[in-house]
Amino acid sequence: MSVIEQYARAHIVTDVLDEDRGAVPVVLRYDPERDPRCVRVRLPGAGAREWAVERELLERGLRTPAGIGEVRVWPCGRVQVVVEFHSAQGVSVVQFETKPLTRFLRRTHAAAEPVAH
Repeated sequence: MSVIEQYARAHIVTDVLDEDRGAVPVVLRYDPERDPRCVRVRLPGAGAREWAVERELLERGLRTPAGIGEVRVWPCGRVQVVVEFHSAQGVSVVQFETKPLTRFLRRTHAAAEPVAH
């Protein structure tokens, strides 16, 4: 099984930063040996944080509002999805285009499937 890493352009709105930085690269990472149920989302910049997010939560959030613990996900129109991260430092809202996120999730499922011999 191999690690999948993909950059996705996203808009980040946070109550920690006041400026709008426009679209920034966010790293999506899946390591089936580390944790086959989760993907990692790494936000850019100073104070960058990596979040573990259940794949099932992201998939549900593409269709309907969903949340577990510090993470909330919901569709935003037909072409975007919003992921909201809560921490002691504040709230970060990340707005992704749906297609790259869906493509990444499909790749994680293909990587997690056992190889037939």
